[in-house]
Amino acid sequence: MMSDAKSHYETVVVVGLGMVGIAYIEKLLDLDNSHRYRIVTFGEETHLAYNRVQLTEYFEHRNIEKLYLNSPEWYQQQDPDQFSFHVGETVVTLDTEAGTVTTDAGRTVAYDHCVIATGSEATLPRYADLSVPGVFVYRNISDINKLLSYADQEELKDCSAVVIGGGLLGLEAAKAVYDLSSVKEVTIVHRQAYPLSRQLDAHGGEIVLRRIKAMGVTFLGSTSVQRFLVDDNGELCGLELVGGSTVSCRIVVIAIGITPRDDLARKAGLACAQRGGVVVDDSLQTSAKDMADILAFNFTQARTEVGDFKPRQMNNPDLSTKLKLMGVDVASFGDYFAEGARVQIKSATQGILQDPATNELGKTHDASSPRKHHGAAAAAAAEGPVEALTYRDPFGGVYKKYIFSADGKYLLGGMMVGDTSEYVKLVALVKKKKALDVPPSQFILGSRSDKADTGDDLDDDAQICSCHNVSKGRIVQCIKDGAQNVADVKSKTKAGAGCGGCIPLLTNIVKAELKKAGVAVNNNLCPHFAMSRADLFSVIKIKKLKTMPAIMEAVGTNPRAIGCEICKPAVGSILSSLWNEHIMNPVHHANQDTNDRFLANIQRNGTFSVVPRVPAGEITPDKLIVLGQVAQKYGLYTKITGGQRVDLFGAEKADLPSIWKELVDAGFESGYAYGKALRTVKSCVGSSWCRYGVGDSVGMAVQLEQRYKGIRSPHKFKGGVSGCVRECAEAQGKDFGLIATDKGWNIFVGGNGGATPRHATLLAADVPPSKVIRILDRFVMYYISTADKLMRTARWLEQMEGGIDKLRRVILDDELGICADLERDMDELVGTYYDEWKAVVNDQERQKMFRQFVNTDKRVPQTEIVVERGQMRPADWDKTAAPLILSKADLRAGTDQWKWRKVAEVQDLTPSDGTTTSAAVRFGDSQIAIFHVPGRGYFATQQMCPHRRAFVLDHGIVSDDPKSGALYVSCPMHKRNFDLTSGKCLNDESYGIISFEVRTEGDDILLLLPEESHLDAVIGTSKWMVRKATAQASNTADSALDIVGPPEEAVGSVDKSCEGAACVSPQLDW
Repeated sequence: MMSDAKSHYETVVVVGLGMVGIAYIEKLLDLDNSHRYRIVTFGEETHLAYNRVQLTEYFEHRNIEKLYLNSPEWYQQQDPDQFSFHVGETVVTLDTEAGTVTTDAGRTVAYDHCVIATGSEATLPRYADLSVPGVFVYRNISDINKLLSYADQEELKDCSAVVIGGGLLGLEAAKAVYDLSSVKEVTIVHRQAYPLSRQLDAHGGEIVLRRIKAMGVTFLGSTSVQRFLVDDNGELCGLELVGGSTVSCRIVVIAIGITPRDDLARKAGLACAQRGGVVVDDSLQTSAKDMADILAFNFTQARTEVGDFKPRQMNNPDLSTKLKLMGVDVASFGDYFAEGARVQIKSATQGILQDPATNELGKTHDASSPRKHHGAAAAAAAEGPVEALTYRDPFGGVYKKYIFSADGKYLLGGMMVGDTSEYVKLVALVKKKKALDVPPSQFILGSRSDKADTGDDLDDDAQICSCHNVSKGRIVQCIKDGAQNVADVKSKTKAGAGCGGCIPLLTNIVKAELKKAGVAVNNNLCPHFAMSRADLFSVIKIKKLKTMPAIMEAVGTNPRAIGCEICKPAVGSILSSLWNEHIMNPVHHANQDTNDRFLANIQRNGTFSVVPRVPAGEITPDKLIVLGQVAQKYGLYTKITGGQRVDLFGAEKADLPSIWKELVDAGFESGYAYGKALRTVKSCVGSSWCRYGVGDSVGMAVQLEQRYKGIRSPHKFKGGVSGCVRECAEAQGKDFGLIATDKGWNIFVGGNGGATPRHATLLAADVPPSKVIRILDRFVMYYISTADKLMRTARWLEQMEGGIDKLRRVILDDELGICADLERDMDELVGTYYDEWKAVVNDQERQKMFRQFVNTDKRVPQTEIVVERGQMRPADWDKTAAPLILSKADLRAGTDQWKWRKVAEVQDLTPSDGTTTSAAVRFGDSQIAIFHVPGRGYFATQQMCPHRRAFVLDHGIVSDDPKSGALYVSCPMHKRNFDLTSGKCLNDESYGIISFEVRTEGDDILLLLPEESHLDAVIGTSKWMVRKATAQASNTADSALDIVGPPEEAVGSVDKSCEGAACVSPQLDW
């Protein structure tokens, strides 16, 4: 029996290490200033406490550590005399008489107090059998891993899946299954006629249902499953519904609700409710003696050295909910069904008090059963009539319904779909029963303010983060205590660490409070420049600075620094926006990230994609034929883009100039798909062909794309032109968009798709065609001049002081008196245009930069090719690729046996006094990257980045630390930064590369290297190439790929940290 606790400690055993268990532990550790308690906790899962709310995100990255509520280091930092934890160990026996718990590992622990935090499990219908292959629940990481493992089977490719349940859990599960690559069709089966029937009424549910159907998901409402259908192998093959109809599927996920896990409590003889759950009183005491009061305040603060405090009681559960489901923001709060359920509320309230099961303690009622139907406001609703205000916008996918007292003085509850921006404020009003100081209509119509919501009108006790019960006052106090940013506040309060829905408001509150406290919010570009991107733009323009060295010397924090992977591309973009010199000029080339450096988009196998410009999507048959011929000649994969042009994938770097020449000769130009620049201006056919067309959308789109082509900006920007209000070109989803009217053009700005989509805002209506271009000139130039680095026009407009009204005053009313300047700047910039591809085609020296190796013309493939749907593509990355730290110690011979070997000539790197240069050389089967840094000399490392086994490091930006001067290269794939001297990865310690000594002798570059065979055994290309396995190429699955590497001792633990877009920091998304 475990009894090693010090005598002065009272032992608190916490059964369960989930979200509730760890929250209680954190609070008790924080409040136990007198060190009275010793906590011992057991979690049945093998993982530390993680965020179950974000289970769906696990499908993307499959890295459990990204869900941890506290890092492993946090557990190690706790005093072992006060806190010990055991994972993968389940408490199986609770002896309330002896005061002990016993685990499945045979460990028995005596306790003074015991907290049961065992949570809940998935509710299973009577017909459910989880032993049937293909049947799953959606509750924890183990459930998800089982589902992922099953779905990854090759025979399940393009299968159908069904989710049973259309509530919160059901839609979460449906979105996760929908995103599985092996699932082709998803069906939701729900008993009610519409989804989220416990949170929304029929009108709100219909808005969500539209979104579900728009995604291609089938919704079967007002029905239920009768039984599972299995094939001859006993595997799931379908479902039979009530009424006899069937649905074919290979995967089913049951998500109809949850059931309290009270088996341990029942076995121990604790009073439990008939429908499940442990019966407790107002302080969460159970029927057993010394079962813990889970309210940590009472445990630690009711009796202290400075006096006694009145014990707290458990509040009624708040069923308010705010989530993003199937891509739709949904929220409900307060008594959201008060309007139609007033009678039921009364009967339900009375029933709770009369239920004999609630009096099992013999002394009080069951506080675990809510006394009111939907929170505190329900009592007011039950006392008198109520009124509802409703707003429904089926076009924008927005629905709001707010319930008020009959006199309009009190907000009782409500529901929201599509727009939940006011959720925090409305929940605060309901909880406080605060009389309204504005008319109810304003809650629906809004106050028409474009200012960012800083929470100034919220009281300090308003709850900002419902997941961790963090109030505005606590956030404000955190700032007063020294927090400097959102990350600090998140770390100290846990705000934003749950579902993440409060992050936008949290960010605004933090910024506002920092400003009030006189703390300057740092928006410096990077450590090399103590100013914002907008300020740097102005300085460069006024001082007419034209190179990175000149800019660094004039305004850099270290005049001799070379810059970093953040500021170099930003400066490169500014210089192009102002002077537009060719980015492959030696003095500018090193500022560019890989895409701009080689005027094409790098792909995951190190090849590039080529996207010629097709203005407005209008193309002749002859040009289409040329694209097909080029693709056939160079073995390229072809795909139509969302911007109405053709993307040619798989071009080798050395072939790019030849491909461009054939395209240029046929009349094509660069499409600038590689740059933060204008991408496309999409159009419908407009009045040219369409019978509904009002305006010549194609002609206008061609004119706009020709005008703004090649113009670089803080981020990419796109346009759209629709010939009528039917909006076929999706102009309201672009950075700028035009829609034809019978009086001219409506101009919209600030829209975008992507990860954070935004509907564009109307800037001007019925603009005559002759004035459209000048208005857009001002808009684009003002954006280029004032936006922050990597900021789309949507975020720029959202953060602009005064919002769209301010923009109108600047662009339309010339409030600042700069419209003529903006127009002149745009005219000058447009006049500098040249085709970047053609400039390379006509320059033999520039073409030399596209060689794979500077010491041989022989090319080496880096990934094997598979054929899928009649086209070639690279074999898939191994999703379970392990972290990898390579070092010289992995080589067979010590460095004392290495020799100096000539690998290149100085002229191969075209060294310069003003910028860094780099190149790759081949040595045996190994690839080595060589870098030249002005004033610092030559450096060399292996060419392969170990993160994704990509041979691309010579393409990376070479940076330095402005204080220490330490040099590093940033991998162009996913921004792992490697020290050029030590090879250590500076931002991910689970990776490392081999560096080599370099010296020059006359015109020769020499490296200190081992024998070829020794080096090839560790970093040889053939050892790390992503390969197809023996499976048929067209059906290659993840398990059919083979990555061959060095012995396992060179490889660390499994890394699943990069399985989607989240792998790349958005701050470095160049």
